[in-house]
Amino acid sequence: MAHLFNRNVLLGVSGGIAAYKSAELVRQLAERGATVRVIMTHGAQEFITPLTLQALSGNPVHTELLDASAELGMGHIELARWADVLLVAPATADLLARLSSGRADDLLTTVALATPAPLVVAPAMNQQMWHDAATVANVATLRSRGASVVGPAQGAQACGDVGPGRMEEPAIIADATAALFSSGKLSGKRVVVTAGPTREALDPVRYLSNHSSGKMGYALARAAVEAGAQTTIISGPVALPTPDHATRIDIESAQQMFEQCMAHLAHCDVFIACAAVADYRPDTVALQKIKKSADTLTLKLVRNPDIVAAVAAHDPRPYTVGFAAETSEVLTYARDKLRRKGLDMIVANDVSGSEIGFNSEENAATVLWPGGETELARATKNNIARQIIQLLAERLDQASSRGD
Repeated sequence: MAHLFNRNVLLGVSGGIAAYKSAELVRQLAERGATVRVIMTHGAQEFITPLTLQALSGNPVHTELLDASAELGMGHIELARWADVLLVAPATADLLARLSSGRADDLLTTVALATPAPLVVAPAMNQQMWHDAATVANVATLRSRGASVVGPAQGAQACGDVGPGRMEEPAIIADATAALFSSGKLSGKRVVVTAGPTREALDPVRYLSNHSSGKMGYALARAAVEAGAQTTIISGPVALPTPDHATRIDIESAQQMFEQCMAHLAHCDVFIACAAVADYRPDTVALQKIKKSADTLTLKLVRNPDIVAAVAAHDPRPYTVGFAAETSEVLTYARDKLRRKGLDMIVANDVSGSEIGFNSEENAATVLWPGGETELARATKNNIARQIIQLLAERLDQASSRGD
């Protein structure tokens, strides 16, 4: 069985008789490890109650576009950012038409426009409606925009007709949804990811550090595992579980991280430097706790090794990805760092606010490489990580085809 561990599945249920199957679909998604939230159209609520899907998913069911209880009243934006995939099952002929034309006249269609997550639809309707030229055109349009279509299945229908139009079985839909994330884009590759902060000791009880939580680095490690890579995460002190199927090496200081990174270069195809490594450390570490005495205390700091520059300069070198977490002139500093350190790719993000960046659950970024760049809209860090890994895999493929 394919899995959906650490995946946020937003299930949209529209108004058709097949809505009764959505209860089993929620169970199948949860069985594969997904966190499920449900959006129901008004028509769907005529066939199955929100309470049923709330009980099965363990989360409130969303039904209204304007939600006074949501952050800033914009529940559709919160859901759009939260989702790793938007799955619509059943997808009626009417809903397919509205999705195809870009309508935003209820919560489900508005979220579909607002989310960067992939769209999966499981059609369900009368066989003649499925064959109608308008439906055929609408489905073709959705496919051309990247949507995945699961089903419909053949068989007897509620109206008495026999033919294609039955919603596919929930287990098949759940497996098809899980298959979206089993890309194998990095199969056979060995990936090293650095994550979290470093701690630079002042004395036995104090240290210099930063606000990095490690969440972005750990999300990248999960995404690399999901893409088929043999993944090692070299981690500063964080309160996060080790990603499944990844090897974790714990360090404290920048020097320790440098030594571990250099030790792993011989078995590394891709190096992702996501850790917030201290640029400086105390010149000397006091053997005993520094006592409070004078009104001021002067510390002499010395530079730490530049890990990502050392990796990029190594021969042979892995494909090297850096991060530029900045509070101003983000792209200017990122472009300079990309060029100056000889990186293959850099991810730039603004950490000046609390909504994205350090300690947050969401992020937004611009990914740059020599000759190109792309912007990643605000989304969960898991979602951003998967987009970064996808871009990285594409760049690797292009470099391989050129013989670089």
